[in-house]
Amino acid sequence: MNKASGITDMTDANTSVQKDHLPSAAGVLTNTQSHHGKFICFVLSLTVLPYEQSMCLQPLLEMKNLSLTAGDRLKVKGIIQHDAERFKIELGCDTDDIALHFNPRFDDDADGSVIVCNSKTRGSWGDEVRDTHNPLHRGREVKLELTLAGDVFEVALPDGQQLQFPNRENVDVINYVRIAGDFKLTSFKIC
Repeated sequence: MNKASGITDMTDANTSVQKDHLPSAAGVLTNTQSHHGKFICFVLSLTVLPYEQSMCLQPLLEMKNLSLTAGDRLKVKGIIQHDAERFKIELGCDTDDIALHFNPRFDDDADGSVIVCNSKTRGSWGDEVRDTHNPLHRGREVKLELTLAGDVFEVALPDGQQLQFPNRENVDVINYVRIAGDFKLTSFKIC
C-alpha cells in the first residue's frame, strides 16, 4: 500500500489488469496503444482495495479518465463471495452519471436471485430493469464481458446468455468504471 496516496498496488490484491496496463506505485496507469488504427495515450486513476476492505459496496476497482467507445469490451473475472448479497459493475462518465449499473443480487426481497440494471443521470436513478434469469452463483468463479454496442450495453453471462440494457442517455464514451461489493476481482481486461 502506498501510504502517501492511500492506494493499494494491484499486485497486493492479487488482481491483474491486462493489455499493457501495469500499475505504478502511485496507482496511476499510463498507456499508449493503437486503437482503431490511431495511437492514443490515456492516464487512468486506479484504486484497488484488498478483498477484506470491500464491505458495504466500497470499490474493489475504480478507474477514471478512460476513453472507451462503441465496440470496446471489458472482461471481468472474479469469485463471488460464498455469502454474497450483491455486487455491482458500473460504466459511465462519473459517480453521478452511470450509463450501466449491473447489479446481481442473491437474496433480493422481491425476486430472490435477480440481476438489476439501471442508470443514473445527474445523481438521480432511473427505473430498474430486473431479470430473474441469474446464472451467477455464490462461491463460484465468474467471467463477464461488458460491451458498449451503441444504443445498448451487452453483458455476456457465463451460461452463454446475453443481457441487454438500453443506453438511455446515448453515452458514446465511457470514462468511468467501478466494481464493488461481495466479489473478489482477479482479472480485468480492456479489449
